[in-house]
Amino acid sequence: MCGICGQFHYREKKSVDRQTIERMTRALVHRGPDDEGYYFAGPLGLGFRRLSIIDLEGGHQPMSDAEQSVWVVFNGEIYNFPELRQELEGYGHTFRTRSDTEVILHGYKQWGEEVFAHLNGMYGLAIWDERNEKLLLSRDPMGIKPVYYKIEEDDLYFASEIKAIMAATGEMPDVDPASLNLFFRYRYTPAPFTLYRGVRKLAPGTMLICEKGKISIKRWYAYEPVPFSPMKTAGEAKEELLEIYKRAVKRHLISDVPVGLLLSGGVDSGLLLGLMSLYGNSWPTYTVGYGKSFRNDELEDAAKTAEVYSSRHTGVVIDRETFETELPRMVSMVEEPVATSSIVPMYFVSQRARQDVKVALFGQGPDELFGGYRRHLGVYYGSLWRGLPPVLRKAMAGLVDRLPRNETLKRGVHSLDEQDRMKRYQQVFSILPGGTVDSLFREGVLPPDTGDRILQCWSGLEQLLEHTDELGGFQYLEMRSAQPDELLMYADKLSMAHGLEVRVPYLDREIVEYAERLSASLKVRYGRGKWLHRQVCRDFLPEPILRRKKRGFATDVVDQWFQSSSSGKMEGMLMDSSSLLYRYLQPSKVQQLLHEHRVGKNDHYKTLFSLIFFEEWLRVNGSGN
Repeated sequence: MCGICGQFHYREKKSVDRQTIERMTRALVHRGPDDEGYYFAGPLGLGFRRLSIIDLEGGHQPMSDAEQSVWVVFNGEIYNFPELRQELEGYGHTFRTRSDTEVILHGYKQWGEEVFAHLNGMYGLAIWDERNEKLLLSRDPMGIKPVYYKIEEDDLYFASEIKAIMAATGEMPDVDPASLNLFFRYRYTPAPFTLYRGVRKLAPGTMLICEKGKISIKRWYAYEPVPFSPMKTAGEAKEELLEIYKRAVKRHLISDVPVGLLLSGGVDSGLLLGLMSLYGNSWPTYTVGYGKSFRNDELEDAAKTAEVYSSRHTGVVIDRETFETELPRMVSMVEEPVATSSIVPMYFVSQRARQDVKVALFGQGPDELFGGYRRHLGVYYGSLWRGLPPVLRKAMAGLVDRLPRNETLKRGVHSLDEQDRMKRYQQVFSILPGGTVDSLFREGVLPPDTGDRILQCWSGLEQLLEHTDELGGFQYLEMRSAQPDELLMYADKLSMAHGLEVRVPYLDREIVEYAERLSASLKVRYGRGKWLHRQVCRDFLPEPILRRKKRGFATDVVDQWFQSSSSGKMEGMLMDSSSLLYRYLQPSKVQQLLHEHRVGKNDHYKTLFSLIFFEEWLRVNGSGN
C-alpha cells in the first residue's frame, strides 16, 4: 500500500518541474513512510511513497522493465501475482524482483491495456509507456483504492489523494455546487465527481488514457452477471461459497509483514477470523468500543469472538471528549465529506492496529453482496407492493405519509411505485427527495438543469444489469457506486492516515462475481438478509454469535454523541446565518428542516448530520469560496 502521484504536460512537451512532483509526493508521506521514489521523462513526472509489504528490499518504485520502456507507480496489492508471474514466465518474461508490482509491468508488455482484466487485487496505478508516450491511470474493479485527477489546460495531475493535487496547483479549488447537490442527496459524492470543482476521481473498473494530446475515459471492467443455469441449490451454493471464501482469504494473507484483523462483534469479521485460523493462529485482532455504559458497545462481543479462536485481542475504548477533539482531524483526513459516524471507529481502530501490524483485514462487503441492510429487504419485496391494486397502494401510501418521522419507510414506499428501474434504484439510495434538496440552495448557486447526476454516474452500467433480478441489479450499482465512494473511500483514507494497509477479502473478484450470479432467494429468506452467507458462518461461529444484533462498531453510540455534542453546534451553525454553508444554502430552508426534526414531525437526522459535516468540512478546509 502506497501513495502515487504525477504530472503530465500532455500537449506541450515542456519538462515538468521537479519541485512540483516533490511537493505532491511529500503530501502523501503518511501513506508510505518507508521509502520514496521519482521518475522524470521530459513532460512526465512520477512520485511515489511506499509502505513496504511484499519484497521489502526489491519493491522500490517507480519501477521499470529492464529496457526502461515501461514504468509503473502502483498503490495496492495484486493477490494473484504468483500465478500471473508463473504464466508470464511461460511467455518468456524475466523477473528481477519478488514484488507484485513487476507483474503489472510484464503483464502490460504482454497484454497491453487488457492487463487489468488479469489482475485480482486492489489498486490505483499509473503506467507510462515510454515508446508510445502513453499514460494510463486505472482503478480496481471494486474501487477499493482511489485515483484522483485534475485536467488544467495542458496539464494532467493525478494522485492517491486530493491533497497532493492541491500541493501541485497551489490552490484550494472552489466547491462544485452540482456535486454538493449530490452529497446532500446521498451523503457522499459519486464518481467521477468530487466536491471540488475541476477535481475528478476514476470510477471503479475504469481507466484514463492519455496519448497524442488527447484524454479519454474507458470502462475496462464490464462484468455482466448471468444467473447460474440451473440455479445453485442451497447446499451447492454454501459449499462453493465456502471454498471461494477460503481461497480469497488465503490470497489476502500474503505478506512479508505482520497481518491482523479489525474485529467487530458481528458475524462478518467473526467469519474472517475463523477463515484466517485455517492458515495460522494467534492472529492479532482489534476492536473499538465506548465502555460498558453503552448498551450496544461491541468490546465484550468482539472479545468473546476472539476467545473462540484464541486471537491476541486488543480493545480500544474512546470517550466523547476524544471523539469531539479528533472529529476535525478526521474530517480533514477523508478529504471528501461522507456523512457517516462510521468514520470515528475506523479512525481509532486503525490507529491502534498500526502500533502492531502494517496490514489488517476488514470485513466489509457481505451486507452489500448478500442483502444485509433494510433497504435490500424493501427492494426484494417491492414486487409484492407493485402487485397490489393501485387503489390499495395509494391508500396505504397515504397512511405511511401521515406517520410521524419514519422517513426511510416513507421514501421506500414512494420509490417502489416508480416504474423506471434505474430511477427506482436512485430513489432508494437517496436520503431526501430531489425537489427538497434543490430547494435548500440559494437562487443562482446551482447551474441550470443540474438535476440529479447519479444516473450520469451510472452511465454504461444499465446494460450490464440485463440478466439480474431486482435485488441483484440494485446490489450491482451499490457495489460500483455507493460502497466505493463512501465506505471504501473513508476506509482507505483513515487507515492510510496511520500507515495501515486495510485489505477487504470479501471484495475479492472471485467472491463478487460468484455472488452476483446467485438468485435473490439465496440472499433473502424469511424476511432476513444474508441468508447464504450466514449458512457459511454456521460452520465457524457458535449460535450466540450468530444471533447477535448487527452493530457495526457501535456507530449508534457515535450518533448519540454527535447529536448531543452537536446540539450546541446546530444552534451555532444551522441557526447562524453567517455560517459558511449559507454561502450555498438558504438559512430559512435549512432551519425549517431543523424545526421539523425537533418537534418530531419528520426525522431529518441524516440530513442534519450531512449539513453539520459539510460546515465542519468547510471550516477545516477553508473552502468557503
